[in-house]
Amino acid sequence: MTVAVTGATGFVGQAVLEVLAHRGYRVRALARKVPVQRGEVDWIGGDLSDVGALRRLTENTQAVIHIAGLTTSRDLEAFEAANVTGTHKLLEAAAKARVPRFVFTSSLAAREPRLSAYGASKAQAETLVQASPLDWTIVRPPAIFGPRDKDMLDLFRGAEWGVVPMPPTGAASLLYVYDLAELLVALIPPSETVTGKIFEPDDGRPGGWGHRELAQAIGWAVGREPWVPHLSRQWLKRLAKLDGMLRGDKAKLTLDRVCYMTHPDWVSDKGAAVPADLWRPRMNTRDGLKATANWYRKERWL
Repeated sequence: MTVAVTGATGFVGQAVLEVLAHRGYRVRALARKVPVQRGEVDWIGGDLSDVGALRRLTENTQAVIHIAGLTTSRDLEAFEAANVTGTHKLLEAAAKARVPRFVFTSSLAAREPRLSAYGASKAQAETLVQASPLDWTIVRPPAIFGPRDKDMLDLFRGAEWGVVPMPPTGAASLLYVYDLAELLVALIPPSETVTGKIFEPDDGRPGGWGHRELAQAIGWAVGREPWVPHLSRQWLKRLAKLDGMLRGDKAKLTLDRVCYMTHPDWVSDKGAAVPADLWRPRMNTRDGLKATANWYRKERWL
């Protein structure tokens, strides 16, 4: 079986490629810049706006795992282009190629589309997937962490410095990146339990992680006990503007991200849990945070 993957050079995508290879799948992957080390992957140069590349990506494949998408941008229209229009073009290519299976990686942010342009774009993409003629499953991951992740890197760096600023009081679910990768691959075979379903996986911790608990757990992972101040939305907006001034388009804290960060409930819905006989998380989150910190240090990111 050949599986087409978008976002294969990203944080989650690289983990998915490893799991697919371990499971014996043939892989065709889309990338703006084809890696020098191609491995066993059939790389297709292009992006979600390139109809020709999408046709080559999907032809003669039995499943698509759609991971590619924009998570952070100061240009709100960019979310529409990447997450909505890009998904639409991929769905069209997959339908024309008669791909039997489509697994879409969305986000918990899609539950609250009015909070942010990012969440709205993911919700619109979900609507497109549901309206398609394909056999689909949607996965809404919570906060993902693990080796290669740059989004949570600032929290680990803050913990090393002794301070981890967090949003106002609230809770969020977490999931280790390789557990998510295992789930996406486990969803490839169609069945009545997965077809037409929306799943919200997590690490199994009831009620998720309080913001202070998460900061303290990251501190434990790096060997520090950090100060954890809760910042108001206004303070986070000021920091987002500062981050934009300092890091420009590479800023991780944007005004759009502040809008959904300050929502108090990003805990996965147990009513949308993955059937236990199909998938369960393997990594204990504290152990995963420790492994992530060790990887950051090995790569000199910390």
